[in-house]
Amino acid sequence: MDPLFSNYLKITVMPIVLKFRLILLVVIVIIGATSLEARRYAQSGSDPAADFRRISADLSAARLSGGDEDGAEMEKALRYLDSTATAALDGAPDTKLDEINRGLSALVSRRPPVGENYRLVKLGGAPPAYAMVVNFGLGGPAAVRLYASSAGHYAFVAGIDHTDVKDFLDSDLELAPVSSSEPVFVTISGRTDDLSTGLFSAWKFDGNRIINLWNSDLLQQSNYEADGAGFHLAYCSEEDEDHPSQCLKMSRDLYRFQDEEWKRIETVESPLPIPTAK
Repeated sequence: MDPLFSNYLKITVMPIVLKFRLILLVVIVIIGATSLEARRYAQSGSDPAADFRRISADLSAARLSGGDEDGAEMEKALRYLDSTATAALDGAPDTKLDEINRGLSALVSRRPPVGENYRLVKLGGAPPAYAMVVNFGLGGPAAVRLYASSAGHYAFVAGIDHTDVKDFLDSDLELAPVSSSEPVFVTISGRTDDLSTGLFSAWKFDGNRIINLWNSDLLQQSNYEADGAGFHLAYCSEEDEDHPSQCLKMSRDLYRFQDEEWKRIETVESPLPIPTAK
């Protein structure tokens, strides 16, 4: 007889019942946690996706008009994204990341979705963490939401937004992972003017919170690339004081996360950009 079944035969009926009840309780708790937002919307009789789109459009319109943003509504929208992401990530997320992102793209509040997007990005770590890049429409606020796995289930663990990090430039947010072994990434914000003036910040998730490792200045004529060698950042390092839109010197920095630190490995001069025809 299989030893596993032999062990079960030695257990009395009452402990078996108690063990079954405990397992059932755990399953109920997990299911309840992942579907909490859906139940809330169901009880209110509203469509959660439609409600999310309304909030996203309102957040964008409020900022464009100079009005006050509704923090409670933004938090409600972020919770909906969290519940959607964690439910989708459970069970082989690597094989269906594209599918998940196609589903998130359907949440946009307008067509074409100018400045509005929601996208999951795989970070480093074992098991890997995932970050969601959130842009609530043209001119609207932006945020990062981070999800990590515990006991085989993903949950929201930390975030970055202007409410928590006051100097966070939450405009037209992009995100680039920079390590395959560590949940380290760079956020890129604001590169929408004619000179691609952007702010770059490096972050690490330590298992409990997101730690800011480095912030750049506002860099003009900026561009970037993340690959196996590190994070490459090109920018105008010397502007013409009489003609601020003209660059006299371009530089290219290489950054890496090594020895638990964010380090600039080298800086080299780059060719000047070719002026665009007017």
